[in-house]
Amino acid sequence: MRRLGRAAAGLAATVVLSLTASACVTVHGEREVVPTATEAEAAKALDEFTAAYNEADKAYDPALDADHVTGALGAVNQAGLKARGTNYPDGNPQHVPLELTDARFVIPKKAGWPRWFLADTDSNRDRDNSGQLDNRWLLVFVRTGVEDTWKAAYLTILAPDRIPAFKRDADGWAEAVAPDDAKLAVAPRDLSKDYASYLQDGSPEHFKAGPHTTGWRQTRAKNTSLPGLSTQYIDHALDSGTFAPLGLVQQDGGALVFFAVKNFERQTAAPGVQLKVVPDVKALLTGEVKTTLTKERVSSQLVSVPAGGGGQSDILGRMAGLTSAKGS
Repeated sequence: MRRLGRAAAGLAATVVLSLTASACVTVHGEREVVPTATEAEAAKALDEFTAAYNEADKAYDPALDADHVTGALGAVNQAGLKARGTNYPDGNPQHVPLELTDARFVIPKKAGWPRWFLADTDSNRDRDNSGQLDNRWLLVFVRTGVEDTWKAAYLTILAPDRIPAFKRDADGWAEAVAPDDAKLAVAPRDLSKDYASYLQDGSPEHFKAGPHTTGWRQTRAKNTSLPGLSTQYIDHALDSGTFAPLGLVQQDGGALVFFAVKNFERQTAAPGVQLKVVPDVKALLTGEVKTTLTKERVSSQLVSVPAGGGGQSDILGRMAGLTSAKGS
């Protein structure tokens, strides 16, 4: 795996793309298959993200890292900071700077935009070499044009042994997966709508049983008819623009794909029952909660998709965050 040492702690076609920091090599980015970044560029993007993330988390101010996040991670990050900033106007009283070290970059070769890469990092939020308490932060950075800033679009936290090996060429560059790749059991562009459908009614049945599939459906089923409260879940695909799926080819021919969905949770209270609105929900609330409360969340998933037909895809990780709420 291409690897850097411990990094400093810190998240339409174009005409040309600079392949080095000195801009000494340029190619036609819309046609040439080239590495999406150098390792130096990737390390700088990670450092700049971490620095901005820490500033925003310390002040609970979404504006401080808005230029370094996008997509699913951006939606959750910005809404979360907005909510906590409302509830803690003086900033984060328990701020501990995030450190992302031991960065291992997986950089694919591809033509055109967007360009992106994966940063596999060790954070100071876990306990290294401590079984289930040991994990890695996987961050996908995206850039949509030569003048654009690298932005973190996806985040998944996984145990080290859950991260697959990636296919690489002789120079160590990875291979990006096409959204419509027909060699996979499920094309990446179909994952969002298929997963949303699966959460609704259990089909299509091409996701392996686990905490983010059968387990999540069972948990939601238990919540649908609590005493005095009816809960309805609605899921929608979220798969275009900055929420588009991004994947890498694994050594075994399958693919590791990041994708997003949108979840709605609608709670309706029986007569005489008052709905509970916690502070973080209240901070993002529009309307008045009388008998219903609808919470909107953005959820990002990391899935290992097997090659060929008939195999089941394995949801390795899932992270969701509240982005808005509405009362009526």
